[in-house]
Amino acid sequence: MTGLLDIFFAFPNVCDIFRCMIENFIQRHLAKAKYKMIDNKKRFYGEVPELRGVWATGKTLEECRQELREVIEGWLILRLKKNLPIPNFKTSYYSMKIGTYA
Repeated sequence: MTGLLDIFFAFPNVCDIFRCMIENFIQRHLAKAKYKMIDNKKRFYGEVPELRGVWATGKTLEECRQELREVIEGWLILRLKKNLPIPNFKTSYYSMKIGTYA
């Protein structure tokens, strides 16, 4: 079975579609993030409950949010590389008409 990243690199014209899908995934999950103050209210902690192991900290809320964005992106890339399931990845590459880009 061909992995999503294999298709991503084999069909350069599809790159924009995948970038959009990835950005959409990241934005949707950032919107679901939960934040709280930790370390006697000196740092922010953020997590995405739907994505196991996805959390970050920062001195400011914006720093925490930016770090969380990078963690989500890394989490997603790792799962794509290992062909692991990705919860709520709205558009399946199986449903795309890849042949039209060849």
